[in-house]
Amino acid sequence: MSLFKRLFNAVKSGTLTQADWDEIRSNLIDSDLGVKLVDEVIAIAKASKPDDAQRAISDEIRSWLSAKSREIAAPSDSLTPILLVGVNGVGKTTTCAKIANLLQKNNYSVKLAAADTFRAAAVEQLQSWGQRLNIEVVSGKANSDPASVVFEATTSAIAANCDYLIIDTAGRLHTKQGLMDELGKVIRVVEKQQPVKEILLVIDATTGQNGINQALTFIEAVNVTGFIITKLDGSAKGAIALAIERRSGLPIKFIGTGEQVGDLQAFDPEQFIGSLFT
Repeated sequence: MSLFKRLFNAVKSGTLTQADWDEIRSNLIDSDLGVKLVDEVIAIAKASKPDDAQRAISDEIRSWLSAKSREIAAPSDSLTPILLVGVNGVGKTTTCAKIANLLQKNNYSVKLAAADTFRAAAVEQLQSWGQRLNIEVVSGKANSDPASVVFEATTSAIAANCDYLIIDTAGRLHTKQGLMDELGKVIRVVEKQQPVKEILLVIDATTGQNGINQALTFIEAVNVTGFIITKLDGSAKGAIALAIERRSGLPIKFIGTGEQVGDLQAFDPEQFIGSLFT
């Protein structure tokens, strides 16, 4: 059942006891919407006439979503670098390939940079995607300096007059501060040659409230411009999308719905809000 369908059906019935409200509240909290947002939704539901409840809740949810552009940075006369950041296991490397595939299908020239040098599997995975998509992947030796890989990739992409450079970054070092310092270094190295146009934070929808904590940590450390939510293959998991945008004010730009290279969709707020009630 979708996120708000039970609430909406209950309100329409017009016969809710306090125990019913308590159960609905508990279920919504379990969906990772967060206590504060759950209580806001329930307050609106209680104050609304049954026929007006869906419109009132939809309007409230719409107000939570970011007003910033959901479009990926447009290419200019020079290279457009895009960094993907996030913790290990969220699907960052596959998402790099998905974005590269999307851009290539729109007739843009793309290179990939395998800057997660601390995980040999990540480099190999990106190289495999590059072979399948016929996109060059710039990589270095295992455990080499990610910044050196990014420098080489940026130089190469500029020389080849590429439209985009998609950079896969590390998701875990020995400490959180180590990771953020490394990301800062990578960004500075790129920007010695070309301004970074997008820093997209990849978050796994199934991580719940921990996804919000990840978002706030990365936003504090680097200039995140938007989110990509992976494993968002059902509106029952959609609460994390609402909570992240409400807390950060930043837009979700894409959602990942599967493991195939084409399983990437632009995030449509109106379609998403509609799905929460059906």
